[in-house]
Amino acid sequence: MGAVECPAGNSRIVRVCSRYMRASAPSLLPILRSRLQGEVLVRVLLGRVPITVADLARDLGAPLPTVAREVNRLGDGGIFVLERQGRANLVTANEGNPAVGPLRQLLMVTFGPRQVVSEEFVGVSGLEELYLFGSWAARLLGESGPVPGDIDVLVVGPADRDEVYDAADRAARRLRREVNSTVVSRRRWADPGDPFITEVRRRPWVKVHPKGSPS
Repeated sequence: MGAVECPAGNSRIVRVCSRYMRASAPSLLPILRSRLQGEVLVRVLLGRVPITVADLARDLGAPLPTVAREVNRLGDGGIFVLERQGRANLVTANEGNPAVGPLRQLLMVTFGPRQVVSEEFVGVSGLEELYLFGSWAARLLGESGPVPGDIDVLVVGPADRDEVYDAADRAARRLRREVNSTVVSRRRWADPGDPFITEVRRRPWVKVHPKGSPS
């Protein structure tokens, strides 16, 4: 697969694509070129199954040409393996590269929480919506500051609390940091007068789509 640039013609796509390509180094891991690069790495290196370039772009909500460009670069650098499967390109980690293992660990403690929380909370009964908030969400969205010491998860819906806490424990073991989970009803999440909800919404927060659930 050759390198792909931003497409010409559609002005909206060009604007979105250009925004991703101009993105500054992410606060969570400044050695990376952009937040998108970090998210591409996380999805492939921490994901439990291979993924096509098209599905990767859809999962990340990013322009396909921009994601393809990142995948090409990481493939050329020996981090990814690209395999043609019909009309699609399947992307996997290059386990033969000795740099992949240490890079995976570094990503796990920086960009990893959204991927890990997504996977661990997928089976929770009654879960309707899932969010990350607090310091980690702020760093993901570019706010500067110290590396977060824990991860804050908000579960919306009549979720089974024991299952929520078990999922948080599993995520914490994988991430090697505390995962704090809070369960609220949909009615409370929609209440503009609730002090806690007002504070969550005032600060950066990130919606998570549990793997295997509808987007």
